Amino acid sequence: MQDLVWDVGIVRSLRVIRVGYSSPAKSGIMEDLGLSLSEYAVFGSILTVGGMLGAACSGKIADLAMGISEIFCITGWFAIVFSKDALWLDLGRLLFGCGSGVICYVLMLCCGKAVMFIMGSLINWRTSALIGVIPCVLQLIGLFFIPESPRWLAKTNETKEFEAALRRLSGEHADISQEATDIRLYTEYIEQIPDEGLLNLFQKRYAYPLIVCAGLMMFQQFGGLNGFSYYASFIFESAGFPSTVGSIGVAVLQPIFMAIIGVLFIDKSGRRPLLLMSAGGSCLGRVITGLSFFLQELSLFLPSWVLSELYSSES
Repeated sequence: MQDLVWDVGIVRSLRVIRVGYSSPAKSGIMEDLGLSLSEYAVFGSILTVGGMLGAACSGKIADLAMGISEIFCITGWFAIVFSKDALWLDLGRLLFGCGSGVICYVLMLCCGKAVMFIMGSLINWRTSALIGVIPCVLQLIGLFFIPESPRWLAKTNETKEFEAALRRLSGEHADISQEATDIRLYTEYIEQIPDEGLLNLFQKRYAYPLIVCAGLMMFQQFGGLNGFSYYASFIFESAGFPSTVGSIGVAVLQPIFMAIIGVLFIDKSGRRPLLLMSAGGSCLGRVITGLSFFLQELSLFLPSWVLSELYSSES
């Protein structure tokens, strides 16, 4: 059981060892390919477009989502590595976004980004992109060693495989009878629900939870989180702070800070207080950021951007 947990954890973590690539590599990409700031902006933002396309079709290909995602990402990284102009650079980023959108349906991205953020600050951007292929390939191989989900096996009526997978996850001597019964009953209940399509989501009874969930995701993006991530090195330079030191500082300090907050409070306080604290911290971070640039114009600049970046990223 412990070995299986390690296997799944390692393969899962490989999926996200490349987030944060574009920000520290910004200057190298623009210089080597002669990109304008507008062209680089397309490269940074087209990832989201690919994510939308990938997420739109992820439900239909959920069974193969992780494998398909890695193929998209590997192809995208190679397109970036060998790009000679903005077109191939953007195409690679778009494919990478599609891969990320597909996998987000079954696996959320929440760890591992510090590695590529630090590497992108220290080595050539093409080398960093090529290194990004490695975790994709390793995870693609590792997928063959991860067992199927018991719930999926129950859904496909593979009874023997279902019980074997559940016993492997629970332990050889564990009593799985009650859990197996619960899974079967839940699977039967799900199959009885009519498939009414996407429009069924917009019923009056779903209005409140839909507004809350969609609103949280929408305002998170409107808050500029991805903008800070993609242009962190440029913002550091504009603020008169070394971009390499700043990027590494954010990559190292931010995950530690977020992990400590999550471990200490999420089980005790629940998600709502943390979301409120995150929104407050994000607002404070943006105030500090704006104040820093204002003071810089008055020759009264204080190096407070690292703190504000930490707060902003909490959104």
